[in-house]
Amino acid sequence: MGDDTVQRRPFWREEWPPRIGGWLWDRRHGIADWALAIGLFPLWAVSTAGLPDGPLDTLANKVGPTGSSVEATLVWMAIMFTGATAVSVATLFRRSRPAVLLTVAAALACGFGNSFPIALALYSYASWFIHRRRSLAVWTAVMVLCVIWIYTYVPGGGGWGMAPPTIMVTILVIAFPLTAGLWVGTRRQLVANLHERAERLEREQHLLAEQAINGERTRIAREMHDIVAHRVSLMVLHAGGLEVSAAEPKTADTAGLIRTTGREALAELREILGVLRSGDDAAPTAPQPVLADLARLIGQWRTAGMPVEWETTGTPRALPPRLERTGYRMVQEALTNAGKHAPGCPVTVRLGYGDRDLEIVVANEPLPDIGPITEPPPASGYGLAGLRERIALAGGTLSAGPFPDGGWQVRAIVPIDGAADEDEDGGAAQ
Repeated sequence: MGDDTVQRRPFWREEWPPRIGGWLWDRRHGIADWALAIGLFPLWAVSTAGLPDGPLDTLANKVGPTGSSVEATLVWMAIMFTGATAVSVATLFRRSRPAVLLTVAAALACGFGNSFPIALALYSYASWFIHRRRSLAVWTAVMVLCVIWIYTYVPGGGGWGMAPPTIMVTILVIAFPLTAGLWVGTRRQLVANLHERAERLEREQHLLAEQAINGERTRIAREMHDIVAHRVSLMVLHAGGLEVSAAEPKTADTAGLIRTTGREALAELREILGVLRSGDDAAPTAPQPVLADLARLIGQWRTAGMPVEWETTGTPRALPPRLERTGYRMVQEALTNAGKHAPGCPVTVRLGYGDRDLEIVVANEPLPDIGPITEPPPASGYGLAGLRERIALAGGTLSAGPFPDGGWQVRAIVPIDGAADEDEDGGAAQ
């Protein structure tokens, strides 16, 4: 698919229970903020009304009703609700807009003597914004001044004296939360740095692997050019000379076939070398052989002296390019093996066009008993293995083995529908 964007589905449509755990983990910070905002609401309300009076408390006592009247109760409930609501709402923005919570905490401390929100505000800022050290130092100084203001310079500050409550509250709502926040923030920063370092090392490993692959591809291309291309070029030159100087027409025709085949092999080899040297996975731009080119391929083998029979069943039709190339390469490899291991034996090539699959069969008759072979043909052992991998990539199956009489058969069945789907998805990459 062209779009790599991951679409998130609602958690109720995911598989239970593993997916719900992942959904909750991805949103754990937001859930924690809401839990703090709701769970600490009573603490903010009670502490706003029950701690030492601040300037706004004194102003409310002077302006508003006093005593135990209903009006006084409503005024103090409004103060409690307003202060607690302000802190709870600011808690929801403690990781995105930390200045909001810090400002509300300082206002409640200086206005109503409620110093407990200072602890949450400083902890949040130190744990999430540890890199802003200057701002953290400024806000810490502001909070210390607020505590000194509450318990030193505000009249009626609880009757505790001056130094003891100031030191105790400073340790309780500033020193402990600030230390804990710095520890959590440092640990979070360390973990993030380790993750970044691991990702960087992984990228570097991929780059080193790509460089090694490109170097190996260049070396392979150089070796193929120096050895294979050189010898094939010599073969073409000798075949051309033989074609010109041959006295018999049959010898000249055979030499011409060798020269033409060698030139085609050189052209395909140059394309492969170009792909290897460029380091690009794209296929050669030249037209690749398809099933329609089997007539020319079989004609070449017949000219070389191999008796080949070609049968087609079903309704021949155009197939996906990938399947066409796979079928051609299979017949080409099977004919090469037959010519190498059973020279002169009759070979049958059969294509069966079905509704849902394509059947390709290449079979040769047994080799006549001519005694021991002094020089067996060279074989790498990778022909059938590579062919089996090619057929498997097309979604098909390959079987190869001898007949009871000594013959040999290679048979492949490739689904047409699967090949069509793959070619539509990845046709641009072929």
